[in-house]
Amino acid sequence: MPHKPRRPCSHPGCPKLTDGRFCAEHAKQEAKRYERYQRDPATRKLYGSAWRKVRDHYLAAHPLCENCLGHGRVTPAQEVHHVKPLSQGGANNYENLSALCCSCHSEITAREGGRWGYGRLE
Repeated sequence: MPHKPRRPCSHPGCPKLTDGRFCAEHAKQEAKRYERYQRDPATRKLYGSAWRKVRDHYLAAHPLCENCLGHGRVTPAQEVHHVKPLSQGGANNYENLSALCCSCHSEITAREGGRWGYGRLE
């Protein structure tokens, strides 16, 4: 199956070609910028080093996207989703977590009105 052609990094003046939005160097800078200036400080406190350890252990134990497996597809998991959000009383225990690929996590987050702050999508 043919791949999409690579395109220039979205960082102004960067000529590097990438498969995503930013090249590897500028993706890290963009993630730092988002954490520092756009993410809510209260939310930032919930996702510190303890969360990173729980996330890494959960991904090691569940390497495939649980949502895709339910639909008969085998996709590597890259993100961990809280079934009941921390803001609504959820916890970082395994019963409240789900390993997902990026597209499934984005779809669920958008549907629930998460990161982007829009209402629930129907």
